[in-house]
Amino acid sequence: MPEKMIKRAYISGLGAIGSVFASFLYEHDRDSVKVIVDAERARRYQEQGITVNGKRYDFDYVISQPSVEPADLILIAVKGHQLGESIEAIRPFVDEHTILLSLLNGITSEDILAREFGDAHILHGFVVGTDATREGLSTRYSNKGKIVFGHKNKPDSEDVQAVKAFFDRTGVPYANPSDILKEQWWKFLLNVGINQTSAVLRAPYWIFQNIQEARDLMMSAAREVLPIAQKEGINLKEEDIANFLPLVDTMAPDGKTSMLQDVEAGRKTEVELFAQTVVELGRKHGIPTPVNEMLYRMLRIIEQTYPNLS
Repeated sequence: MPEKMIKRAYISGLGAIGSVFASFLYEHDRDSVKVIVDAERARRYQEQGITVNGKRYDFDYVISQPSVEPADLILIAVKGHQLGESIEAIRPFVDEHTILLSLLNGITSEDILAREFGDAHILHGFVVGTDATREGLSTRYSNKGKIVFGHKNKPDSEDVQAVKAFFDRTGVPYANPSDILKEQWWKFLLNVGINQTSAVLRAPYWIFQNIQEARDLMMSAAREVLPIAQKEGINLKEEDIANFLPLVDTMAPDGKTSMLQDVEAGRKTEVELFAQTVVELGRKHGIPTPVNEMLYRMLRIIEQTYPNLS
C-alpha cells in the first residue's frame, strides 16, 4: 500500500474520453470522483444529463472558484485547444501534493502543465484502444480502452504507485510501462496516422481495416514521425508502425476517430497537436514532412468551411 493515497479524484473535461472514465469511476466509487466545470456547464449538465451507453449520469459537479478543497488527483481529458481554459479551471484545486495526469492527445500538454504548476507531480499519459463516440451530451462505446501512464524519469515514483493503487481499487483498466515517453510517442505516431487521414477521408475504422490505399496513406503520415522521434531521443522504429495495425483492426468497424467526430460535428480539430507539431519538429531537425504539411493544409481548410466553428 503506497504512503500517498488518492481519496479525491477530479476530472476536467466530459468529452468522449472524460465521460467514459467519469462514468466508470462513478459506477465503482462515486464518492471519490468529481467533475470540475464552470457554472454554465454545471447548469446545462444538471438539466440535460450526461449519458454514456444510454445511461444517464448525474455527476458531482464542482465549480472552479477560490478556496476549494484541493484534489489528490486530477485527470485532464479536454481537447488540445481547451487546455488553457482547463488550466485556469483546475488551478484552485491544485496544491503542492496534487497529481496531474493529462490524457490529451499529442506530446506537448505535460510541458505546458509543468510551466504552470511545476513538474514535481505531473505524470505522462494517454488513452488507447477506445472507440468512444460523442454526440452532444451522449457518448457510446464498445471498447472503453485503457489509460497508459507513468513518470518520465521515475517509473516507480510515489505518485505512480498512488495512481496504480487508485486504479486497482476502482477497476480502471490501465498500463504502466517502464518507458512512458516512448509509449506516448507511439500513440502520437498512431494519431498522426489515423486521426488525420480519417478526418480528411471521412473514414470510419472499417475503411482502414479493408482498403489498402487507406492503410498506406495512414502509414505514410505516421512514418514521418520516426526520424523526428529519433532526433528527440525516442527510439521508435518501423516495426512500431506495424504494431498499431492490429489495434486498428480490433476497433468497431463503424467507430470513428476523435478527429473525424470533430469534423462531422463542426468542432475545432487537434491538427495543431498532430500535423503542425510534426511539421515544426521536422523543420527544427531538417527533416522533410510533406504528407503532414498536406494534411495540415487540408484540415485547416476543412475547419474554415464549418458554418459555425466553435
